Amino acid sequence: MRFLVRAEDLIKRWNAQPLAKQFLLIGGLVAATAMAVVGAFVTSLIEDAVTRNSAATTALYVDSVIAPLLPDMQKTQVLDDTVARALDETLGQGALGDRLSSFRLWRADGTVLYSSEKNMVGRQFALGPELTTAFAGQMVAQFIPFGEADDATKRQAGDPLLKIYNPVLQPWSGEVVAVSEFHEIANEFHHSLNRARLHTWLAVAGFTLAFFTALSAIVMRGSRTIEKQRHALSERINELSALLAQNETLRGRLQQASQRATALNETILRRIGADLHDGPAQLVAFASLRMDSNALISPSTPQEARERAVAAIKASLDEAMHEIRTICNGLVLPQIESASLREILERCVRAHEQRTGSAVDLSMTDPPRHLSPSAKICIYRFVQEALNNAYRHGGGVGQRVRQSMDGDRVSIEVADGGPGFDPNDVQPTSLGLAGLKGRVESLGGTFEINGDAPGTIVRMSLGIEEIGQT
Repeated sequence: MRFLVRAEDLIKRWNAQPLAKQFLLIGGLVAATAMAVVGAFVTSLIEDAVTRNSAATTALYVDSVIAPLLPDMQKTQVLDDTVARALDETLGQGALGDRLSSFRLWRADGTVLYSSEKNMVGRQFALGPELTTAFAGQMVAQFIPFGEADDATKRQAGDPLLKIYNPVLQPWSGEVVAVSEFHEIANEFHHSLNRARLHTWLAVAGFTLAFFTALSAIVMRGSRTIEKQRHALSERINELSALLAQNETLRGRLQQASQRATALNETILRRIGADLHDGPAQLVAFASLRMDSNALISPSTPQEARERAVAAIKASLDEAMHEIRTICNGLVLPQIESASLREILERCVRAHEQRTGSAVDLSMTDPPRHLSPSAKICIYRFVQEALNNAYRHGGGVGQRVRQSMDGDRVSIEVADGGPGFDPNDVQPTSLGLAGLKGRVESLGGTFEINGDAPGTIVRMSLGIEEIGQT
């Protein structure tokens, strides 16, 4: 179990590595293995080819020297002393004497007809695979980097040897009648073979390195591109996650604002109903009762009393009409769809001053020219309700309205110099402040209250993009 956990941990660590690093490790290992296999294979082929070519050249030279000295090998079972001395003189002197460390002439039954080691002449041995192949008509060459113990004493111990088994052919029939085995001292051949090996390995290593380098450059370039795209995708995902969280927050706020707006609408309707019932309805009911009084119905009622009753009824109806108009004025907005923010604020402040007889200080800083109708209504109601609260609770002292811009957000601030209050003391059922908060937050804005004395500050902020700038 622990082994499986460790293996999974190693796999996770490996997968966490960059693609370029993974390729360099795995690709480098594969390239090194391929280089070793290909190098060994190619070197083996070159060694075999060089050995055979060199052996063929030497065999041809030796055969051309000893062939005239040999008798008819089909008829001769043993070489006489004359032939043996001729071979001794030929093989022991000159170029052959320096190049050959030993020489043997084999008969097909494994008998040594001639040898540079005299104790070997006449002895019979079982044919080995090299001799069998040679008697079949094929030359056999074998390179031995270090000599064997039974080699001739003409060479120093440790000299490399090239063993050659060359078939001796009958001139007119081409039949193999004997096999000449000779060992050539191959110092120069050994050096040439080493150079060939070195050049082969250098060529294979150079090609492998160039191929791996070019492939690595392509992979690393692709890996960098992938990493850049992965980084950009990660940043994009983070941005989308932040936007999703923000949208989720706004959705929650919008849902809460919608719920509050629904509840406030019901409360407002009840308040309007109560205002109509307690005000105009009572006055109209009073007028209706007076219409049925004896002062108007009885013919005996004096004219002066009748006129006083009619005047009272008219006064009651006039008062009821005045209260109805007052309620309607609070419900119906002026034409603000085509008005700018500057005009909206000026109208709202002017209407408050006319209604209350108090003064309001208005200041604006670079107001936006275009706002959506919902934003205009929200700002108008905010200033209207905030000024009403400032007049009602703050006595209309130090009333002021400030408009400012903070980047792409428009801020409206309404303040007074009254005694202030603790916002925590405001009941959730309060229509004014709760209605303002719900109205502002339904448009994605923020609503703040600072009731620390002296005075109260009510502030709202809306993003222009959030409220649909046109």
